[in-house]
Amino acid sequence: MRILHTSDWHLGRSLYTKKRYEEFEAFLNWLIGTIQQEAIDVLIVAGDVFDTGTPSNYAQKLYYHFLNAVAASCCRHVVVVGGNHDSPTFLNAPQALLQALDVYVVGCATEDVADEVLVLRDKHDVPELIVCAVPYLRDRDIRTAEAGEGIEDKEQKLLDGICNHYAAVGAAAEAKREALGAEIPIVGTGHLFTAGGKTLADDGVRELYVGSLAHVTPGVFPACFDYVALGHLHVPQAVKDSETKRYSGSPLPMGFGEAKQQKSVCFVTFDGTAAAVKLIDVPVFQALVSVKGDWDTIQTRISELAAAHASCWLEIVYEGDELVSDLRQRLDTAISGTEIEVLRVKNTRVMNRVLQQIHTEETLDDLNADEVFERCLVAHVVPEDQQAMLRQTYREVIVSLDEEDERAE
Repeated sequence: MRILHTSDWHLGRSLYTKKRYEEFEAFLNWLIGTIQQEAIDVLIVAGDVFDTGTPSNYAQKLYYHFLNAVAASCCRHVVVVGGNHDSPTFLNAPQALLQALDVYVVGCATEDVADEVLVLRDKHDVPELIVCAVPYLRDRDIRTAEAGEGIEDKEQKLLDGICNHYAAVGAAAEAKREALGAEIPIVGTGHLFTAGGKTLADDGVRELYVGSLAHVTPGVFPACFDYVALGHLHVPQAVKDSETKRYSGSPLPMGFGEAKQQKSVCFVTFDGTAAAVKLIDVPVFQALVSVKGDWDTIQTRISELAAAHASCWLEIVYEGDELVSDLRQRLDTAISGTEIEVLRVKNTRVMNRVLQQIHTEETLDDLNADEVFERCLVAHVVPEDQQAMLRQTYREVIVSLDEEDERAE
């Protein structure tokens, strides 16, 4: 078996209002080529196919054209599970039609966990792989709310719910393997945050639940899982140094914080039930460059990029002592006639050795919701002993709004 594990495509995502459809299309075309080149049998997409629950027509077109191309390739099966950004209703809608193309979609937790256990067969109808297609487990799927319960009670119920779900799926998979009478590999999926997982600033990774929990330990995954294909974290990484429990990471950098990161997909092969993993590097389809420093440093770096005829998107972080009120105009002049675009400008300066933020160059497009909330805490001089409680309440509101949006769908 030759498996390719990817996740967190976030089709339709913009970068500071800049559309990225050409990048997404280039990646999907590259992925098709890689599937053919490596003679992949099974493709696993571990959540966050789309960036929102209501993807644009163009994002949908990219997705369905890709699935159609995979169906015509050497790849026999595609398994897609929902992530926290995906709409379960939207992903599941063409479920029956896609299954005719050997594309299996599990957008949300199923009423019977056995429905998340897929037996994949070869062209001779011989079972060759079992996939426990576990999607992002929403709060309402795994926890029953009770009046008067505290945050710690909610957190423990969520952890217990995740553990119980995986235990039930693992038991169902082992029962199916025993019934088949074949020692075939079992692959589990997940879209969650494991304890110790690495994130980067500006990568757009959200906390999935209220509270600090739900950073689950690797012990949540049943021992019968020969490989665990995870999504949600955008940094490619192994879980607790286990090469067979991995985040593939996002194939495109989701922000300038990921600009220097090598993106990859996971190529998994089996010798019996023993998995071996190799990372395949994803090419850079659009260069992102973050330039920090005083004006001379910034100007010099832009000149170097222009001399190299670089086609790139820039983040500019001004850190000089001098207060530069015309920074944007200077940048426009510096990039004139080049293939360089400035997507983000942060203007800061050092006064009395204390870095202070100057907001005159910023707009709401430069900030995410969490950063706006943190700015409000500072602006209103909220005492530190009250900030933790307010952050907790804020997270509850955000999670509640996300769930309302899902129910509205």
